Amino acid sequence: MVSGKGALPVQVIKEMISSRRILGASQHNVRPASMDLSISEEIFRVDGIFLPRPHETVEEVLSQIEVSRHYLDLPLEKNVAYLIKLEESLRLPEDVYAFANPKSSTGRNGVHARVLADRISRYDAIYPAGFSGDLWLIVTPKYFPIKISKGTTLSQMRFFNMDTRFNEEQLVESFSKNQLMWYGDGKRPFQYSEIRIKDGDGSVILTIDLDGDIVGWECLGVNNVLDWDKTRGYQPLDFFRPLKVHKGKIQLKEGCFYIFKTKERVRVPPSYACEMVAMDERCGEFRSHFAGYIDPGWGWGLNGNGCGRSLVLEVRPLEDLVLRDEQPIAKIRFECMAEIPEMSYDSSSDSSYAMEFSVPRLAKQFI
Repeated sequence: MVSGKGALPVQVIKEMISSRRILGASQHNVRPASMDLSISEEIFRVDGIFLPRPHETVEEVLSQIEVSRHYLDLPLEKNVAYLIKLEESLRLPEDVYAFANPKSSTGRNGVHARVLADRISRYDAIYPAGFSGDLWLIVTPKYFPIKISKGTTLSQMRFFNMDTRFNEEQLVESFSKNQLMWYGDGKRPFQYSEIRIKDGDGSVILTIDLDGDIVGWECLGVNNVLDWDKTRGYQPLDFFRPLKVHKGKIQLKEGCFYIFKTKERVRVPPSYACEMVAMDERCGEFRSHFAGYIDPGWGWGLNGNGCGRSLVLEVRPLEDLVLRDEQPIAKIRFECMAEIPEMSYDSSSDSSYAMEFSVPRLAKQFI
């Protein structure tokens, strides 16, 4: 199926759909190195999120907890969990496993979306390799109600035949060869020796950009319903308020939801993928992302002439925080593709966030 090792590209994912290793999927939903997952009309309101035990299917758990049927002509309420069966199911080859994560718009709207699979006691993990079974999605709008429809895509899945995430030695080599990170003005790439904050584990730590007039957004936590299918249909000020720096700092409140962007520009060659991973408590108690996957070709340009692009952050503090410009805020890890994808992010015609903005960009539903 594929000669190399690592994350599987678009052409291999499409082949798995054609050979019925992936059932119920549309080839239109395949991205450079991932597949969008579509919701069905089978949806339940549940009394909390859960995990199946290793001997249980998701449907077996449903018979043991409080559930009620929900219908898609009604919004999903704020802070209520919903279990939705996905259109896709898997019959993976013996050497292929998968991980899922929310899509960018899901994260930027503060919606928690986690994939469940039969007999797997982990969220967003289809592991070990060779899984066969149905897929479900637990969805919780955290900050405002949302309206979704059959076929809406809130999460995406990536497929692997080997873990090829970089160690520190591979990161050093690739920084020199592929110019993975650029300064905010886009005029020159970072040298590895110029990175001041490191964990030494093959990851790259990014800092927050608080230099500008409007540096971010705070979610208002309103009860306005956001219709997911209305692209550019909403005014930002109906759901968010713009943030400005005061006396060199921004004050974040515990439990609130914020949108910022990184100071550094990230550049992902077509032969790599990249994942935003959790920050540890040594940088403070907060979540810095709810999506976190960066496609091959992000910030690469059409012919490798790109100078990277900032990453948008979805920040939820677990304690009151004071942030200042260039404070560590996020962490990424690069990994190898098993093959170079037939398309990359910057060359795709439907890439939603390919343009660079001075103000952190909200989800695609906003003007």
